[in-house]
Amino acid sequence: MTDQWVSFSRFGDAELVSLTGEIDLANAGEIGKAIVGRITEAGKVLIDLTTVSFLDSAGVRLLDALVGDLLVHGTRTRLVVGERGAARMTLQLCAFREDVLTTDLERAAAELK
Repeated sequence: MTDQWVSFSRFGDAELVSLTGEIDLANAGEIGKAIVGRITEAGKVLIDLTTVSFLDSAGVRLLDALVGDLLVHGTRTRLVVGERGAARMTLQLCAFREDVLTTDLERAAAELK
């Protein structure tokens, strides 16, 4: 059911999680379960938010929990937010950790080398 909001692929040696559409209270929990079920063994994770059109506080909490858990387990992670857009704006307004935000996939992958 989460296929409309989340997809998985590889980008180099990293697991790529691509989110799209609206990430909010209605779907954040389901998206989180899908992501955790897929990336538990990943050494590097890129989460692409460039096609997210809306991100509310539930989405921000989801990303914060994911990033925190991944980093605690030694999984290097980057959130790809583009130059502008809903996800970038929301995360900046919430003073989200700047050290995990990047503008594009190539840069994100290079930062995880």
